[in-house]
Amino acid sequence: MSDTNTFPNWENLVKKQLKTEDIYTILEKENLEGIEVKPFYTEVQKPLANLPKVEESTHLVARYHESLEDEVFAFLLDHNVENLEQKTIFVNNKDLAGHISPKEEDQYFSLIDVFNEKEGTIDDQLTKELLSKDFRRSICVDISLHQNAGAAIYQQLGIALAKTKELIEAYGTDILNKLIFRIAIGGNYFFEMAKLRAFKMVFNQLSKEYGLDDIPYIFAETSLRNKAVSDNENNLIRSTLELASAMIGGADAVFTNNYLVDRTTDNSEEISFKQQIVLAYESIINVFEDAANGSYYVEDITRQIAEKSWALLVEIEEAGGYLELIKQGIIQKKICEHAIAEQQWIEEGKIKLIGVNLYPKLEVKKSIAELYNEKEIKAVRWAEMFE
Repeated sequence: MSDTNTFPNWENLVKKQLKTEDIYTILEKENLEGIEVKPFYTEVQKPLANLPKVEESTHLVARYHESLEDEVFAFLLDHNVENLEQKTIFVNNKDLAGHISPKEEDQYFSLIDVFNEKEGTIDDQLTKELLSKDFRRSICVDISLHQNAGAAIYQQLGIALAKTKELIEAYGTDILNKLIFRIAIGGNYFFEMAKLRAFKMVFNQLSKEYGLDDIPYIFAETSLRNKAVSDNENNLIRSTLELASAMIGGADAVFTNNYLVDRTTDNSEEISFKQQIVLAYESIINVFEDAANGSYYVEDITRQIAEKSWALLVEIEEAGGYLELIKQGIIQKKICEHAIAEQQWIEEGKIKLIGVNLYPKLEVKKSIAELYNEKEIKAVRWAEMFE
């Protein structure tokens, strides 16, 4: 059936099902990102090239636990562990990074952010120490905090680019292939796929401004923002979907934050890792380079997110750069404004959080003013309002 026949047929079918001629008012879905979403796609304006990743297949990363040592190939390390050979290690502790001297066959990555978000500075001594290490990727640009603080998707990516530009200006273009981007993945399934794909596009564009053709190394982790203290099973389902978004979006490594919000157990650590194992070995979605390529919907929102992210980078640069705007409190204020708009949607039920504002509906216990501070980038979970 040709596209010209498909669209009218679809419209007539939906009109019949919804019992109204005015189907678009019902089907329109608002979002806080300012992204235009259509209910039906017959084409994509400009098909995107395949968006590559750095790793051939996505690293499945577990927080180190001795019981997992035999079956896990990649660990997130908060403290020193002796004799971890033939493993990929993501170092998550500044002091630990200082003591590690990788051997040639070791694969070490630093997840240590060199930016001080409170003061608007880069820790120069720490940066130089990390660059002197023989890590695969030694400098982490962490925007997971921004997602968990309530930043919009285009804000997260614009900020990642602006932080990258600050590093290039301070340490030269050689730093580009030393970077690893730590990104938190939220619950908006297709938007989060598009987020990672859009970031690949805009990072590559930024590298081309310096005569290079680089792609970003993406370490994706599950978000804390949509998790609830008393809703462990729903947290587990949410984080599984977030992992799927990350793998389909083309992350180089994925990590599952514990689905128990306020505590951890050996069992919850094991289950958190096994979420990745099931997706990778039963759905086999970690091996594809760009699994969402060719989807009209995902392609369209990828392009829109990329354009909005690049526009924000330009805006930040014209206003003096990321560090300057942090010092002025402008970045914090912009994130806070979006976070508050999101929280209002939670309060009104426009964003649905099962077991919090839907099935059952809990009572509001904390006001938005109590949760947010426009002078600070801090993680806030939506459910805190009801807890």
